This record gives sequence, C-alpha cells and structure tokens, in this order.
Amino acid sequence: MELIQGGNAPVPTQPLIVRVLSGADVDVSAFRLYANGKVQDGVDMIFYGQPRSDDGAIELAGGAQNTSFNINLGAIQPSVQKIAFSATVDAGMVIASLRTLKIQVEQGGNVLLSGDVPMVGRNEAALILGELYRRNNEWKFRFVSQGFNGGLKPLAEHFGVVVSDDQAPPPAQKPAPAPAPTISLKKVTLSKEKPTVSLTKQGDKFGNIRINLNWHSGSKKGGFSLGMFGKNNGVDLDLGAFVKTRDGNRHVVQALGDAFGSLNRSPYVELQADDRTGESTEGEWLFVNGAQWDNIEEVLIYAFIYEGVPSWENTDGVVTLHIQGQPPIETHLTEGASGQGMCAIARLINDRGAIKIERINRYFNGHRNMDDAFGWRFRWSRGSK
Repeated sequence: MELIQGGNAPVPTQPLIVRVLSGADVDVSAFRLYANGKVQDGVDMIFYGQPRSDDGAIELAGGAQNTSFNINLGAIQPSVQKIAFSATVDAGMVIASLRTLKIQVEQGGNVLLSGDVPMVGRNEAALILGELYRRNNEWKFRFVSQGFNGGLKPLAEHFGVVVSDDQAPPPAQKPAPAPAPTISLKKVTLSKEKPTVSLTKQGDKFGNIRINLNWHSGSKKGGFSLGMFGKNNGVDLDLGAFVKTRDGNRHVVQALGDAFGSLNRSPYVELQADDRTGESTEGEWLFVNGAQWDNIEEVLIYAFIYEGVPSWENTDGVVTLHIQGQPPIETHLTEGASGQGMCAIARLINDRGAIKIERINRYFNGHRNMDDAFGWRFRWSRGSK
C-alpha cells in the first residue's frame, strides 16, 4: 500500500523492518517516545552512534542510501507509545539534494506499506519520515513527511534528547546536581579529503574494536535486503583481514579456508560469523581485541566477492568501526569498478600505541594481487568454505 502524507494503516505486532531508501547518503534515526511525546533518556535514540536499543527490540542496520531498523514490536515495553523515524543530511545540504527519499515497512521480504517523500522545495536539513504508534491495543504506521529546521541535533532535542556539545563544563562554584544523561552525535567519515584519523587510548587499554561491513541491493520480491548477497541470489560478500603481530608473524582472518582467527590468542582478531543464507540484515562483523593492541602491528581490512559477478558500484557498501569511547568511524566503498572482486578498505596501524586508521579503498583482481600491492608475502592456494 502506498501512503500519502498523513496516511496510516495497521501493521502486524510481529518483527518488522522499517527501511529508508534515498538517492544520496543520509543519516537515519529512530526515537522511542512516551505519553508526553518525548524520550525518557538518551538510550531511547537509536542511530549511527548507538545502533541498538537497550532492550534489543530496535536495531539499526546498513547506512548511506539504504538503512533499516529491525523492530520486534512484541518486545517494545508498554510505556512506549510511539517510535518516530527521521532522516538528516550533512551540514550545508538540504533534503532536496537526496533526489529521492522513501520509507517502507516490510515483513518476510514483502513491502507492506511505503511512502515517497515529495522532494520539490524540500529545503530542510531534517525530516520526520514516519512513525509506528499504538492505537486501541494495536500498532499502526503513519507516513509523516514533516520537514524540520536544523540538523540532527535540534531534531534530537525536539524529542527530548540531551545532546552533548563534547566540551568540558566550566568549573562549578558549588556542587551541582547530577546532569541529565547526554548523548554524542559525533561521527567521523573517512574520505579522499580526510583519509586518516588517529585515536589514543581511553585509560590503559583500548576496549573491544568492532568492525562492520554492510551493503544492499534488490531482493527477489521487489523489496530490498541488506543481506542479499547470500546463496539465494548468487553473490557472497565476505569481510576479512591481514594481521601482523609484534612478534613478526602474519595471519589471514576470513571465512575462506575457515581462518576465523581468535580474540584471546594471536592474532587477537576474529571474524564473528559468515552469513551465507541471505537472511542477516547486520552484515558481517570483525572484532579486534583492543586490550591486546600493544601486541598488534597492523590490521588490513578488506572485502571480496566470493561468488557472483563483481559489481561494487551497486552494493552501496559501508564499513563502520566502533571503538569504545570514540565516535563511529565509517568509510564507503564508492570507487570500485566492475570486474575487480577484491577491495582493500582500510588499515589499522599501531602508531606508538595509538591506532592510526587509514582509508585505502583500492580494488584488485584477487588476494594475490592485493598481497603484492601491500607486500604481505603470503603463499596463496585456492581455498573454499
């Protein structure tokens, strides 16, 4: 069902996907709202810096031009009356620059409801796209399409989120009351213009470093699926890493050859899973044990298309690094040409104890060619998984 602005329809109280599709990169957020139409705490905002609600009922996946929320309506606490979904663009841009913008509700690969945002004259930097809300013991979805002046910060504050300005407060003359919980909206995007960033330890050690690869394309039923590169659709996209440890040893961590690595022993890097079913919307995850960072010299992160015709330009791939105490760091796989199935994405380099993250985004015909380009000197043979 296609909804017009203000239109609504019931949805089943079952796990759903709310997806936002756009013609250019956009940040998408969800807000759990209570009887007063506001959040109760910073944990009620689900976005790139906090991609999972504290109860696990709302989870963000993907990014850039195809973002989805996995929502278990049956697990939403009764005090939550509404879940609002928003889209915001970077500073200096307006919603109209996205060219297209759509929100849709899906279940089991089928699109139940959708709403296309009229783009003419959209000079706002933020938009409240739609909302799931309770009415007479059932859930409904409303297509809102309401513009909002300002970007993500004023939008979040409109819903009651206390946003940190990431600056130290002035010295207090007398004991002050405990501040309301705040949330940081900071994010770092690596690009040609800003290819590197360096991070220092928060305390004695880095925490767990989580690296996510996600992508999208069309599903068989006309909708969209972040996990479409499974066996059902003939393409399998894999995440992996070359790891060099301080003792001089070199390791390959990837699903191919069942080389999943280990967090608690060398190489201190582990691939969490390899989804080949096409059902996952979370993409693939690679973890680095930050507590062992002093024992790691370098991690080269890459992705490759294991099966199917290489077509990076259609994947809208994005890699996001989540490091404790740091804003999310993302880079987009935007420069690949068809026919080259291997992408060297980024390097994590031990720079006198700090983590130097360097964007690469170079494409190759295979593992051996990428190895030759960076001088890792592995011995390669054909493998399988």
